[in-house]
Amino acid sequence: MFKPGNHGSSYKKLEKLGEGTYGVVYKACNTETGEFVAIKKIKLDHSDEGLPATTLREISMLKQLTHPCIVDLIHANYEEDRLYLIFEYVEQDMKAYMDSLSKAPSEKTIKKFMYQLLSGLYHCHKHRILHRDLKPQNLLIGENDTLKLADFGLGREHGIPIEQLTHEVVTLWYRAPEILLGTKKYSGSVDMWSVGCIFAEFYKKEALFMGDCEIDQMFQIFKVLGTADEESWAGVSNLADYQSIFPRWRRQPLQNVVNTISKNGLDLLEKCLVYRPGDRIYAKQALNHPYFDRHLKAEFQDIFAGRASEISVGIHC
Repeated sequence: MFKPGNHGSSYKKLEKLGEGTYGVVYKACNTETGEFVAIKKIKLDHSDEGLPATTLREISMLKQLTHPCIVDLIHANYEEDRLYLIFEYVEQDMKAYMDSLSKAPSEKTIKKFMYQLLSGLYHCHKHRILHRDLKPQNLLIGENDTLKLADFGLGREHGIPIEQLTHEVVTLWYRAPEILLGTKKYSGSVDMWSVGCIFAEFYKKEALFMGDCEIDQMFQIFKVLGTADEESWAGVSNLADYQSIFPRWRRQPLQNVVNTISKNGLDLLEKCLVYRPGDRIYAKQALNHPYFDRHLKAEFQDIFAGRASEISVGIHC
């Protein structure tokens, strides 16, 4: 039993959910309300003064981002050289969800997931915040096919475009080509590339581009979309890591690679996986794409307005 902070709630630790660079995440139960929560206990380096910049950034951003498709930060408290972030608990991430399936989800289910992913991301971008690490492990899947964005440790507030951000962002398989080729300037389009990769993965039940290093990742992309050149991506030859001697691959039809996707789904996927960042579809535009029918949009408008209870993830011990 432990009681982080002075906000009056006690929690019983149940199991470790994961461990990363800065902390450990536990599943716990609020002993007063009976609700499950996820508690992120941050490791602090005593040789440094104060909290890690990524942690302060995550807290600051999550306080700004209140949305049904973004994980809710319930409380944050710093005491005795430990920081506790208490989040709503969602039962599994997309990777675990997909691994549990014998076949890919139905297109109806994929549409629900994608609409929520784009809704949460649009809310971020509207507040001038990039996620920068969209991947299946950072998408939480709850009851009734709910989806929530999580883990904003790599996110940051931005102007448009961002300049001189760290190169080592976004997990390799979901990393945008402009980052792989060393761009010094990028914006929300990096998240939309990741969205496209995740979109394809829902249908394929495996990652679309699986490189084992940065150059191999770029080559995996080239093998599907064709080797980038000035014709397909004006200005690409000016990027720091672009080489004129890259092997030449021809573009494959995406329909052959993601062969179970519908016509409208294919069109949306192609608009996400565009080489030139400025030509990539925005989250707001994607939400209005014909792939999402009016009935689905109406359903989520009700949910987002708080007039429906079926998306609730209020789970009790």
